[in-house]
Amino acid sequence: MPVIFGKRVALGPILPLDMPEFFRWLDDAELARLNEPYYPKNWHRQEAFWTNADGDKSRIFFAIRAQGDALAIGYVQITNIDAVHRSADIGICIGDATQRRQGRGREALELAIAYCWNTLNLSRVALSVFATNQPAIALYTALGFASEGVLRRAKYINGQWVDVVLMALLRAISQQ
Repeated sequence: MPVIFGKRVALGPILPLDMPEFFRWLDDAELARLNEPYYPKNWHRQEAFWTNADGDKSRIFFAIRAQGDALAIGYVQITNIDAVHRSADIGICIGDATQRRQGRGREALELAIAYCWNTLNLSRVALSVFATNQPAIALYTALGFASEGVLRRAKYINGQWVDVVLMALLRAISQQ
């Protein structure tokens, strides 16, 4: 897996030294509520998942690292990669709360999208986001993602129903 360098972040492989942080982020009930109902995590299943132990070619995971730092601050997931239809789903998480709201997530997502266009030759990337996660929706909109619909009351999180917004970004025709 290549390492992709930006100005402030780099995307690269998930390493064994990342596992404690990834596990901590995924086992954090507050952080989990941005994506799913919280369930306690199993270390061995998480390790196999993040290291792609089964070699699933329909998904690629990148650790996000601040430039010059060996520790991961988050991750990007590219999943459901479909080479025939040239589409995939994308997701991002800045797990280290001290690294949020500094533009690193935006830069990491821009690098990942460029990877989708230039390396995977995709034409479409999609994502879903809770309607209550306005900072994420603002970021996705600023990057050109368009809303494609809302799944009403799709998730039950912390005693409340949450709508899920479906968004997608299409590669410019001139880039294809």
